[in-house]
Amino acid sequence: MPSHATESRLYAGVYSDPDFAAIFCDRNQLQKWLDVERALALTQAEMGMIPDEAAREIARAANAECFDLDALGRQSRETGHVLVPTIRALAALCRGDSGEFVHYGATTQDILDTGLVLQIREAWQCALARLRSIRAQLLQLALRHKRTPMVARTHGQQALPTTFGYKVAVWVDEIDRHLERFDQAYARVMTGNLTGAVGTLASFGERGLELQRRTLARLGLAAPQTSWHSARDRILDVAGLLVQVAVTMGRIANEVYHLQRTEIDEVREAAPAGKIGSSTMPHKQNPSTIDLISALSRLIRAQMVALTDAAFQQHERDGTAWRIEWAALPEIFVYTGALLARMDEALAAGLDIREQRMRDNLDLLGGRILSERVMLALGERVGKQTAHDLVHEASMRARRDELAFADALLADARIRDAFAPGALQALLDPVTYTGLAARMVELVAGETAAGARHRTTATEAAAQIAAVDIAVRG
Repeated sequence: MPSHATESRLYAGVYSDPDFAAIFCDRNQLQKWLDVERALALTQAEMGMIPDEAAREIARAANAECFDLDALGRQSRETGHVLVPTIRALAALCRGDSGEFVHYGATTQDILDTGLVLQIREAWQCALARLRSIRAQLLQLALRHKRTPMVARTHGQQALPTTFGYKVAVWVDEIDRHLERFDQAYARVMTGNLTGAVGTLASFGERGLELQRRTLARLGLAAPQTSWHSARDRILDVAGLLVQVAVTMGRIANEVYHLQRTEIDEVREAAPAGKIGSSTMPHKQNPSTIDLISALSRLIRAQMVALTDAAFQQHERDGTAWRIEWAALPEIFVYTGALLARMDEALAAGLDIREQRMRDNLDLLGGRILSERVMLALGERVGKQTAHDLVHEASMRARRDELAFADALLADARIRDAFAPGALQALLDPVTYTGLAARMVELVAGETAAGARHRTTATEAAAQIAAVDIAVRG
């Protein structure tokens, strides 16, 4: 009976994504453990450590579809051990005495940690496919609106003009840095661990390092120089990447949320036919997907607290800390999968960019949003500090007396006399004071190294997601 939000039928899967849920489901986790046992047995046979026939039989039996998950769960409770029931079941499925060579010389954490890295590798590709799709859609939006003027806000207040495309390009640039971080972390993270009970490889003998290297290579993983049973920085590496991505997605969601506020109303989440905003107020169009993305970003960040606690390991292995990962790491991945899927879907549905409202909001202060521009132009004549004081006085007068900024400026002879007729009015056009915003959008689109390396069209990104979906769920 589902009781967790990620498995709830009532929430219709909004807290999870099918690909990520499939990667971290019981059956796939079990299969990854069996994959490690199979690779270990086949390598040991190649090296003459166990009989060839035994290795072939172990490899044949290492199929999660042949195991009773409910029975394994009951036996895990009875034995107080998460892997022993699987080892026994695998041995029982082997014909003859081949089962005697299952898990030969390995320890539980060898299998669980290496199996976990195999799961992470699958989820890694899902996350990258979604992230690239999000990037591609945002980049299209940035290019489309690279010259669309809007208000830039600092400290929650109107500051200066910018363009909507530039705002979005900042998000794209941030995503590019995340993609770079994924590239940089890949080799560190995709490393298995087969080092025995206390990490010394004693149970594998003098050829232990070779056995580990060859077994992990069979699984497509790198071999560590030393055991990482108690050194959990690789797990923190992964979690840190997910948290940073979640924070970026949450920041984008929060931005859209506030831009959709009725008083601002510059960007709206798509509202397809049939979507209900409120059960009692029919007029409302709530940003429900954006709400969810923001909430998921916080849930993901919360798991990082648990995972950092799990890194405080004692001695060579520590179940009191390690067991925290069993719950927290799958959860952070499933939440991240949901967050990325929901953001990808929200962008695919299309944001409603309200250009006229953006333009109207630029005029909300009656021209005061151009105070910096006027100050700098005046500063060329009277000095910057004096100009700041004069324009500040005019700005406060316009605000207090509800005057047009141009009128407040012209009422001061010290300012009025510094400009030729009409020059001051030209300075108060917000559309002509967006700086190099459009050029920087173009830089993000293609001229930066990250932009070139991760440039993906929305169509290509969709194809990547489809390919990952087929690989994960068959």
